[in-house]
Amino acid sequence: MAAQSIGRRGFILILSSPSGAGKTTLTRAVAGDPSWGLDLSISVTTRQRRPSEIDGKHYTFIDREAFETLRSRDDLLEWAEVHGNFYGTPRRPVERVLAAGRDMIFDIDYQGTRQVRAKLSDDVVTIFILPPSMAELRSRLERRAEDSPATIEKRLANARMEIQRWNEYDYVLVNDDLDEAFRSLQGILTAERLKRSRRTGLNDFVEGLLSEIGET
Repeated sequence: MAAQSIGRRGFILILSSPSGAGKTTLTRAVAGDPSWGLDLSISVTTRQRRPSEIDGKHYTFIDREAFETLRSRDDLLEWAEVHGNFYGTPRRPVERVLAAGRDMIFDIDYQGTRQVRAKLSDDVVTIFILPPSMAELRSRLERRAEDSPATIEKRLANARMEIQRWNEYDYVLVNDDLDEAFRSLQGILTAERLKRSRRTGLNDFVEGLLSEIGET
């Protein structure tokens, strides 16, 4: 058995950050590049679609009644209310991807992270992304030009609360330089894919090695 054929269970890579700190930029970039080997989890949300967003690509936009139906049927792996809107992750597509040995990347907040970890703790790797400063965070939100001044102030207030959750995560990145953030993310991904606990075919591979030793 060749080493590259060793079976592996997939895992969920969760990126969280305050709005504007960079999780969405990182998530979309790596999910859009096949060389990273990450499937993007598409969340459902009740919030209004922004002009730059495509339904079914960035989010699946649904009304509150449809969201309540999914939640009541336990068809959501996680859900949360953020800025007065609901977000959630359909459960079954995720479980199929992990069983097939592929990895998924999630762009969710700390509330969703807690729920996913509670349900699939062995399959979850979490990363929190910090801005280099609060002044830079405000500047990024203003440059985005998609939110009103009142909404920006609300997001900054929430950011202060969200940042306090940093120590609940496995890894923490300060997103001062985007290229450096990508390099750090790649290092984490490589290490997590090599973990013994995820490599379901490793036992058979080692037994094969030992049997070869016995034949010589």
